[in-house]
Amino acid sequence: MGTVCVEVAVHSDPRLLNALGSLDQQTRRPERVFVAAAPATPESLLLAARQRFPRLVVDTGRYPGGVVGARSASLSQIVEDVTAFLDSDEVAPAEWLERLVAPLEAGPVSFTGGPTRPLRPPESSIERYYAELDESIYRDQVPTNVAYLPLQNTAWRTADLRRLGFDPRIPFAEDHDLETRALHEGLRGVFVPEAWVFHDKTQETSFLRWARKRYRYNVAMAMSLIKNGELTGRLRERRTPVRHPLRYVEALLKPVALLDARVRWRGRERAPPRDAGVFRSGPPPTPP
Repeated sequence: MGTVCVEVAVHSDPRLLNALGSLDQQTRRPERVFVAAAPATPESLLLAARQRFPRLVVDTGRYPGGVVGARSASLSQIVEDVTAFLDSDEVAPAEWLERLVAPLEAGPVSFTGGPTRPLRPPESSIERYYAELDESIYRDQVPTNVAYLPLQNTAWRTADLRRLGFDPRIPFAEDHDLETRALHEGLRGVFVPEAWVFHDKTQETSFLRWARKRYRYNVAMAMSLIKNGELTGRLRERRTPVRHPLRYVEALLKPVALLDARVRWRGRERAPPRDAGVFRSGPPPTPP
């Protein structure tokens, strides 16, 4: 059995401590937890992360570029055999890590991923939309194409992850780009339905913020599809629509987002991926 590091990316989110608390209760304990923090994350929060859970080995690093930049720049800090990702707004049941890494430890699998569930019964319209959207992704899309696995509940062989890396030209859909490239190389990914985590969407209350986030995601997703030659196949897919009024709003956003993505990718495809700088906080990592 190899060693496992769980990386938690954070952007000034106090719910980080809830995520770490759930990692402290895992039946398969990680050898290390690495907190990859964006610049806005308070030092007091990172200090609490390192000190509040004495049974966990917690290292922290501070990076420019938000959550995506933190994930990309922190890869060189991971020394364990397997890297699992959990977001700061997620809480993992005690069996999560054991279930998520089992296929990696059992055979020739390069990455695994599980679903998310709402932290509480949805109350707002936006919460209900996200809950129904996530359910449709894990029910209809992921079982047939693991490139649709959101990164925040995945585990990777670190050697494959570091070799593939993240492309900073694809923001907000870096998971689809990474997983698509992995599959194109012949690597194997596995969906693990029982390795689910709770996802806290209770702070999603602003319609304008929701619309901006969905637009940014649709632009980035289209850029990944264009880059990897997957756009035609995506446009031919037939899906069961989410039964929520907000799906009509998102349907209106998608054509504009596709045009935006085409323009953006033309300007970026000739530019080499940029390496993010690293600003460390806390002690340097050492192999377990």
